[in-house]
Amino acid sequence: MTGHAVIREEAPGGVSFFREALRRVWAGGVSRGCLAVLAVFALAALWGEAANAWYAWRDVTPPWQAQELAARYLAPGAEHWLGTDGLGRDVFLRLVQGARIAFLTGVVSSLIAIPIGVLLGCLGGYFGGKTDDVVVWLSTTFAAIPGLLFVLAIAMVVGKGLLGVFLAIGLTTWVGVCRLIRAEVIQQKSRGYVRAARALGFSHGRILFRHILPNVIHVALVSFTLRFPAAIGTEVFLSFLGIGAQGEPSWGTMISSARLRLWQGMWWELAAVTVSIFAVVLAFNLLGDALRDALDPRLRTVQE
Repeated sequence: MTGHAVIREEAPGGVSFFREALRRVWAGGVSRGCLAVLAVFALAALWGEAANAWYAWRDVTPPWQAQELAARYLAPGAEHWLGTDGLGRDVFLRLVQGARIAFLTGVVSSLIAIPIGVLLGCLGGYFGGKTDDVVVWLSTTFAAIPGLLFVLAIAMVVGKGLLGVFLAIGLTTWVGVCRLIRAEVIQQKSRGYVRAARALGFSHGRILFRHILPNVIHVALVSFTLRFPAAIGTEVFLSFLGIGAQGEPSWGTMISSARLRLWQGMWWELAAVTVSIFAVVLAFNLLGDALRDALDPRLRTVQE
């Protein structure tokens, strides 16, 4: 009973802990603003995904791909909220499809990178010894490879398109998460609740994933808010170079085409994409700071 009491006292990673943390995040006006901005872009991405599937199912050219040369370079107005591009395509509709690709890239690549980083970090930090040596060697090796070249190499091997982008970003961004989780696990495994769990005869798996992991999961959640915008930026850059999304209105391809017409005064397409990227990245960064302050038990102790 004493061991169980110690575990409950020192392992504040339960449902009530996260509920209180979310309440703290929601209490901040900046956090609510960031969530509102991200909700708008997320809804736009979902709407874009549904529209893309609908037009693909009907085998009809979607309006964001349909070319209408008579409507080229129209400024923002009532009919076209963000104007049209050099082929008469609606910039707003293409911006929504770009949000779909951006959020899809952020989610899929994070679902690849974060589980790898969390698993390797937990194993290396908890077991130490040769297991930790292997984890450190892997992370050091991947960190020594120039990130951009590695991304380009994976994208070129897999092929142009979103699949290559997902794998390239996911397999090259787990190192930071792994190092953070490993350091946190090393600190946690010497705590009293871990010693009590060992004295009670709990298995390594139970101690690691039911007692230690809840205390370090905030690192993974904060890392997600940082990995997500970084993945979007990488996808935009790859699409700008012509390696990312193919035949789809990615924000990178929109920037690539719009920059050539900027000197002619056609500013609206580039401005719309730039403002969108800035808003998403800023919202994720500010939300990540708020989540860190709310989820980190040490920072909570200082604030209280």
